[in-house]
Amino acid sequence: MYTLNLDIAQFLSEYWQKKPLLIKNAFPQFEDPISADELAGLACEEEISSRIVVTKDDNWEVVQGPFEDYDNYGETHWQLLVQAVNHWYPDSQPLVEALRFLPDWRFDDLMASFATPSGGVGPHVDNYDVFIIQGEGQRRWTVGDNTPQQRRGGNPNSPLVEDFTPIIDVVLEKGDMLYIPPGFPHCGETLTVAMSYSIGFRAPSQQELVSEVADYLLDNNLGQQRFTSQTEPSSAGIVSQDHQVGIMSLLSELSQDPNSYQIVLGKLLSQNRFELDLCEGEEAYCIEDLQDAFAQGAGVSRIGGLKVLRLENDSVPRLFINGEVYELLNTPADIITLLSDKVSLNADEATELCQHEEVQTLLLKLINQGFYYLSDSDLNDSEE
Repeated sequence: MYTLNLDIAQFLSEYWQKKPLLIKNAFPQFEDPISADELAGLACEEEISSRIVVTKDDNWEVVQGPFEDYDNYGETHWQLLVQAVNHWYPDSQPLVEALRFLPDWRFDDLMASFATPSGGVGPHVDNYDVFIIQGEGQRRWTVGDNTPQQRRGGNPNSPLVEDFTPIIDVVLEKGDMLYIPPGFPHCGETLTVAMSYSIGFRAPSQQELVSEVADYLLDNNLGQQRFTSQTEPSSAGIVSQDHQVGIMSLLSELSQDPNSYQIVLGKLLSQNRFELDLCEGEEAYCIEDLQDAFAQGAGVSRIGGLKVLRLENDSVPRLFINGEVYELLNTPADIITLLSDKVSLNADEATELCQHEEVQTLLLKLINQGFYYLSDSDLNDSEE
């Protein structure tokens, strides 16, 4: 387990999405959740998103994985980055849990990196919140202020920015953590061979929201209301201000109607950007199999990265899981809350929940789909 040395209430009120923060010794006695060799092995897999960034003279070259070997990259000036390590390497999940004071819908992934001296990805700006945790080795980080940044080479599509004046300039050591909100330029430079971990949190953009709403309306043949006016302009060639506001209010009306946006939000926010490591068995379980497993002390756990969300004041009792909707019309609200909040259930909890037929059916379906799996009860008992 990882114990976070942070005043969470102060962090949320003073720093979260406002300004960067350096937390020295954020994780006392920190141990890397994955080794460099294990990370390199993950990057050999086709289904796992990975890349190597090679540092050149004032420039960077990105090579997309998977990788067969690393011999040709030498001993300096490169960095390996592997996305969604928490999906594929269960031992990394406790590090994610340490930041679960933030809501699951915001969580993106845990990215792990191995870097050689002088390796880095260059100065850049992210559009999401990121926590950078230092493992073995040392890396120097600089962070600039949230001001307009010139894109490197004048290319507006480049993720890189020109050099900036730092407001933070620090060498991170094992267990240190740096929080960077969206919009603050930052750059990491590796001083010694190092492992580091980036835990990202993001929110949907206006483009994503509009796209999801449009798809939902089209798929369900909704959104048929048209604009009606009370007055007309004196000139035939003008679109009056009243008409502009009235037409656009059709969209704002949708945003005020829970029946129009709740399913859209639930499905959108429960999806993952990266592929999940589904845990499908060779044969499907039946209800009796589950009951026998729980009786013998097995618990049930989610696979890494799976989001199980509920909406406050939802119009229907339901859960949103990996972009799908699961209605639980006859299940008490506290049981739905337990399912969304707990990553793992021990044998007693699973047995009790399965007294509710809807929950039993749901868990059976999720296990057979590979989203949940039967797990060692000792592991569940040790989890908060």
